[in-house]
Amino acid sequence: MAKTLSFGALHLVTSFSVTYALTGSVAVAGAVTFVEPLANTVLHYFFDKYWDHPRLQAWRARWHGRQAPQPARQPA
Repeated sequence: MAKTLSFGALHLVTSFSVTYALTGSVAVAGAVTFVEPLANTVLHYFFDKYWDHPRLQAWRARWHGRQAPQPARQPA
């Protein structure tokens, strides 16, 4: 947990520093520092949800030259 927290703190400091260096605005840097992780979290939710979608699995299988996994059949 300590590693996760320290990485999160490092991410916030980096985000603030880079945005401040680019804009020179504390307000913009502060806003980006907290909006970006929120947007990233929402995006990750949908990315994670779609990752196991059969269409994406088939595309990844074609990309890597393998047979796509077949969905489990339900007993009749």
